[in-house]
Amino acid sequence: MRLRNKPGALDTIKNSPQYILMDGTDWKGKWQQRFEKPHPIHIEVGSGKGQFIVGMAKANPEINYIAIELQTNAIISILEKQLEEELPNLQLLLVNGADLDEYFETGEIAQVYLNFSDPWPKTRHEKRRLTHKNFLQVYEKIAQPEAELHFKTDNQGLFEYSLGSLSQYGMTLQKVWLNLHDSQFEGNVMTEYEEKFSKKGQPIYRLEAKFN
Repeated sequence: MRLRNKPGALDTIKNSPQYILMDGTDWKGKWQQRFEKPHPIHIEVGSGKGQFIVGMAKANPEINYIAIELQTNAIISILEKQLEEELPNLQLLLVNGADLDEYFETGEIAQVYLNFSDPWPKTRHEKRRLTHKNFLQVYEKIAQPEAELHFKTDNQGLFEYSLGSLSQYGMTLQKVWLNLHDSQFEGNVMTEYEEKFSKKGQPIYRLEAKFN
């Protein structure tokens, strides 16, 4: 998704160092110091405009959240929400999700969220999918023992691929939803894409898996 350039985006980032970083290497192993209180750290890889992670941070003050996004114009939308809300349990990181082990220490993360990731449907782009084994290796490296990965998408092909990829990697699939909004799941926080696709009647797929 291509977003419009926001005038002054970099200035906004530079003027908000308490909430957002463009390089997290100096905080590797020390992320708890960026939060008001020490709590389990959950990360969302590819946070888009941030509706999900801001909603989660508001609903769960006992958890610390980090939004990870590569697109400057997307993360600015999250930062604008954070500047308005001033949530003490939310931090933003403008980096590539493929390099997370450069920013987080082994065992520093309690949970990983992947929401409506780019499906990269062509076979030659398989390694770009956020549920490819190369990404799973990075998540596992920074995750605590038996940490969980939660994944949502509207793309059936990506969901089927992810089920296979996680299983082959040796993760334990705990729960699977083939139509999340037609289930009894409680506490769902929707992303912008999820609202858009669900209004069109498209099923939302979701899974919860655990690293072993």
